[in-house]
Amino acid sequence: MQIHQLQPTKKRKPEKRLGRGRKRGTYCGRGVKGQKSRAGRKMKPIIRDILKRYPKKRGYRFSASKNYEVLNLRDVERKFNEGEKISPKVLVEKKLIRARGGKIPTVKILGKGELTKSLVFENLTFSKSAKEKIEKAKGKIL
Repeated sequence: MQIHQLQPTKKRKPEKRLGRGRKRGTYCGRGVKGQKSRAGRKMKPIIRDILKRYPKKRGYRFSASKNYEVLNLRDVERKFNEGEKISPKVLVEKKLIRARGGKIPTVKILGKGELTKSLVFENLTFSKSAKEKIEKAKGKIL
């Protein structure tokens, strides 16, 4: 037997031609009137239209906003003891902040409240007032 002698075991299904009546009725699921019911219709490219509305000025950038997890010094004062190390990972473990999508976020410490303990801070960002209060309490920023 050769390739040209092979025959299919099942009959081929006829190709479905849309918009021409058939078993679906006159309009074949396209509706009665309007752009969507016409042959050769061209729909408006919505995504491109949205993109064209963005400003295209010099220096314009699509920048992701810096989403910080914010934490105040009073919360740090309550949860940590003298001389402990504070990093984003430790803050997630102590449930002071939440991990977003399995990733540990950037943490910013704000200066609300007082700090009496000397603590060690790692991989965190600080506000001006928080930095001053940490240095006043003889804490370290690494």
